[in-house]
Amino acid sequence: MPSFNQFLKNTIEQTPLDPIVLDKPIEIGELPTPALTIDLEIFERNLENMQSYLDSCNLGLRSHGKMHKCPIIAKKQIEHGALGICTATVSEAEMMVRAGIEDILITSPIATTDKIARVIEMGLVTDKLHLVVDDVGNATALNIAARDAGIILSVYIDLDPPMGRTGVEQGAPALALGQHLTDECNNLSLDGLQIYIGSCMHIHGFEKRRDRYARMMALTASTREMFLQAGIDVPVVSGGGTGSYNMESDIGVLTEVQAGSYVFMDVEYREIGGEKTELFSDFEPSLHVLVTAISKPQKKLITVDAGYKSFASDTVKPQFKDIEGVDFNWGGDEHGIILLNNPSVEIRLGDKLPIVTPHCDPTVNLYDYYFPHRDGVVSEIWPIAARGKSQ
Repeated sequence: MPSFNQFLKNTIEQTPLDPIVLDKPIEIGELPTPALTIDLEIFERNLENMQSYLDSCNLGLRSHGKMHKCPIIAKKQIEHGALGICTATVSEAEMMVRAGIEDILITSPIATTDKIARVIEMGLVTDKLHLVVDDVGNATALNIAARDAGIILSVYIDLDPPMGRTGVEQGAPALALGQHLTDECNNLSLDGLQIYIGSCMHIHGFEKRRDRYARMMALTASTREMFLQAGIDVPVVSGGGTGSYNMESDIGVLTEVQAGSYVFMDVEYREIGGEKTELFSDFEPSLHVLVTAISKPQKKLITVDAGYKSFASDTVKPQFKDIEGVDFNWGGDEHGIILLNNPSVEIRLGDKLPIVTPHCDPTVNLYDYYFPHRDGVVSEIWPIAARGKSQ
């Protein structure tokens, strides 16, 4: 019988990574539903728009793989110019390393001996693995493990914005950790800082969001200056996201942006508002859940085959693509009940309809495969290889 760690390793090694090419392409309307689909034309436009904008600002893109959990998409982001990717978990990183992706930042602290051992294994494969630390004891444990393995691990100090989630307090406590790393940890290379202010990403209204974000980033600017005054170079400051991507250049703190949702977009992000628009439309929804209308129990209601098990939602409901006069309501695990209020398109039983996800990250984690399509034709299937890789 395998050990638990060997069991986890086996699950990584047995998961398909590459596109599954269909012998015969099919129309999107032939897919069984619910199905997670990607409009490739929009997807590619989103890739290009983010990369070209950040290039023009001399900012790097370290796209966040926790959103799509798919090495195929990570490679496409790197092909378009991303420096590398982020992952939230060790197992996500393991899947990306197995797929041949080298430049990876794990954005959550690694605090247990079993996960430190797994990180060391990856460090023996790639010298571009980056970790975050926010504690002296944890830094010491990582340093000992790296020393025993004969490698140097790259680390960023994780800063609390403050949000009280992860990170060391900014200012003097962060500097003390930095001095410990440079003075006491010969097998750790302090290469930068990480600051992610998630509480600002979904503030509604561009000006309100920018003002709050800039005020909070000022603390990071002063912390970075303390490092420089102490003679500690921090060449990378990594953080931010889709909701702040076009603020970073003016604020002038980050060197690389950890944007993720821009590739797919969702209802939550669309509703925060753009710089000059009511909706945040800099990037378009490319990810949809295709559903089927299966029942019409009442004149003003029609039921689709997708409920709580098909969409993850924090605060908002799914929205139909390009159909007005309809309102999605949860009908249980397997069903959505649609209120028909003079819909702009007649919906009949058997119709298959695309819906924009409320929150793309956790919705993706409900599915095994993407069905990418171009002009409505699906030619291959993309495994969501890191789906469920939460360890």
